[in-house]
Amino acid sequence: MSDVTVNLKSFQLEHVAGESEQPLLLNLRSRSKGLVVNACAHAVFFCKLLNTISEKSPQPAAIESIGCNSLKVGIIGGGHIGKQLVRALLDLSGITAQNIHISTRRPEILSELQQLGVECLYDNGQLVSWADVVFLCCLPSHLLHVCSGIRATLREPCLVYSLVSAVPLPRLKQLLSYSAIVRPQYQCASHNFTNEWRPNGTITAALQDPAVVKATCPGITVSAKWLEAVFYAALNSCKWQHLSHQETLKLLNNVCFSEPCHVCVEQETCPLFVCGSFVNQTYAASLTQQDTFPWFDLTTVQLKETPFGQLLARSVCLQNHLAQLYHTSFEAHTDSEIPQLPYCSVLLAPTVPFVTLSSTGGGGWGSFRITTLN
Repeated sequence: MSDVTVNLKSFQLEHVAGESEQPLLLNLRSRSKGLVVNACAHAVFFCKLLNTISEKSPQPAAIESIGCNSLKVGIIGGGHIGKQLVRALLDLSGITAQNIHISTRRPEILSELQQLGVECLYDNGQLVSWADVVFLCCLPSHLLHVCSGIRATLREPCLVYSLVSAVPLPRLKQLLSYSAIVRPQYQCASHNFTNEWRPNGTITAALQDPAVVKATCPGITVSAKWLEAVFYAALNSCKWQHLSHQETLKLLNNVCFSEPCHVCVEQETCPLFVCGSFVNQTYAASLTQQDTFPWFDLTTVQLKETPFGQLLARSVCLQNHLAQLYHTSFEAHTDSEIPQLPYCSVLLAPTVPFVTLSSTGGGGWGSFRITTLN
């Protein structure tokens, strides 16, 4: 639906703001656009990684037993963030419209998405029972109602990904009585980003710029704990596909460490994942050949220290590999090739001061014992 205020100057912020306020207005608008670009970029990477793992699973029979091997994405909330997220997933993730559903109180206003093949409905419970990943893009004031409506329907292995920044992770866990929740924490650099996020273009257009993609690299505007949650969510996905821990590690290594490797130019082999990359050594030693990894509590992963987080913090080589994996996931859609080295200068090592932003506006911004993560 088109914006009816486009040609009404009195409704435009530029018309209301005085000349002295214009720079501040542009900066705020750029920050807002930057947060949306980051949220969509990270959601695309998250879905693309899980989708790749599902499609490359060595046990297709196990996948067929629980449904299609393509990731099914549900979005609750048809406002600005919800619609932008659908567009980004369609354009950049490789997930088809048939595998994206959106639930909103007014599905009839999403005719443009319906024409693209996205199913638009108003039934949060049905959406949750169908989806593998559910994005919460509703207003903070609506979250209590939304959570009470889907709590009884949520079941493993469904992953909840919250873009409602005003509600902290422990509160989300309490509202949903569920632990498979990913909640990115976003920050915005304190200096001016007026042009970096392409404030006048679309999200897809912004993410076709290699400079924008590099600026969204994990650890710059999103907390590094998000990256930990992404990989533990991937482990949960592999467990649900009945993959042994050895099959899981082989699959993750195949996905994350490409050949030929452009990162380890001075080493013979890449630093591959092992059991101790994700669980403590005592637990790793207790695993038999056919054992799966446990079901990880993703809320604990994001609130406590983890073996993977410790590994990521001390291994510059792993940082570079994961940065390359992140950038490569957008390369097919960017206007030019993204430089491959060095990534450690941006991944998990920001060089500018940050101020944390929180939003009160809409769409803003299995159980496993903690002893295994210590």
